[in-house]
Amino acid sequence: MPDKEHLKRQQILQAAIKKAGLKAMAFNPGPDLSYLSGLDFHLMERPVILVIPGEGTPALILPELENAKVADLPYPVQPYFYNEDPATWSAVFHTALEESRTLAGKIGVIPRRLRMLELDYLRAAAPGLELVSGQELISGMRAIKDAAEAEKMEEAARIAECALAAILSSIKPGITEQDLASRLVGRLLQRGSDPELPFFPIVSFGENSANPHASPSARILKDGDLVLIDWGAAYQGYYSDITRVFAVGDLHPELEKIAQFVKSANATAREAVKPGIPASEVDRAARQVIEDAGYGEFFFHRTGHGLGREAHEEPYISQYDQTVLEPGMTFTIEPGIYLPNRGGVRIEDDILVTEDGCRSLTNQPRDLSQLLPDDHF
Repeated sequence: MPDKEHLKRQQILQAAIKKAGLKAMAFNPGPDLSYLSGLDFHLMERPVILVIPGEGTPALILPELENAKVADLPYPVQPYFYNEDPATWSAVFHTALEESRTLAGKIGVIPRRLRMLELDYLRAAAPGLELVSGQELISGMRAIKDAAEAEKMEEAARIAECALAAILSSIKPGITEQDLASRLVGRLLQRGSDPELPFFPIVSFGENSANPHASPSARILKDGDLVLIDWGAAYQGYYSDITRVFAVGDLHPELEKIAQFVKSANATAREAVKPGIPASEVDRAARQVIEDAGYGEFFFHRTGHGLGREAHEEPYISQYDQTVLEPGMTFTIEPGIYLPNRGGVRIEDDILVTEDGCRSLTNQPRDLSQLLPDDHF
């Protein structure tokens, strides 16, 4: 991304900060800080905080050992370094807030990200601060992806799909869920994914696929099993998230039937996506197909979630989310039917809202793929 994009994002946020009546917003390491600055830090015992005031130069509080990351930034930022003595850190926080004129007033923070560690330093440095949620300001910005962001997400989807194709021959009786998941992770990295994946792949066989968030186990694949794989890749900080199902040999007819209903629900939801409608209408479209098929009680999660720098972000494709869809929004569509102790089907795609509808960033076939069980692992 051109460096001017980070400056532009900071300026847009500063305008939103002023409009909201805040003095500043504070970010600790995570997708928001990276989105605004292009800088990556990991959460550790040493606090890092980026303070963006409504007016003026952003302040960045960080340990001296991170000096190289900010040596040649292409936009204005004032770094405040601290040493290895924790007793001196509060003074550095106070200086940073004082010089950025944010010692008092309302400052927005991200409740889902801010730790007690950074919270305590902010409060100790500036007892006059009122810390409030600024989640909606930054989430609203990040929800609309520009062309460059959408391209990165599409590349993340391509990497994920290529990685799965490379391990399909491993889906044979005798392999375990854990083994297949580890092979998939290796292929994701080989195909070009960032090391930090959106999540560890969900690989579930047979009855385990009825648990939407099952963890890969030592369960061995058998002839007649349903196989559910939920996986994703990362490319330059942007994620993909896909789910597909496979059959090893002949499935029970009802499992084949629910696979067709889920595929239809997925298609109906994708057809429903367009600018100007609430997210809840997309959820309703998918849910109606499954309810009409008589399986409504077995579809017990939302139809999708926003996707980008996080595996779950705004908007949420839920019956309770009235967010109006806009061009540039990206999210998953992933209806499912889960029959306890028997098996479950979920088909998940990554969707980009366009000016007149939507485009799927994922292209993997959505049919229940039949795999021959003749050879054993």
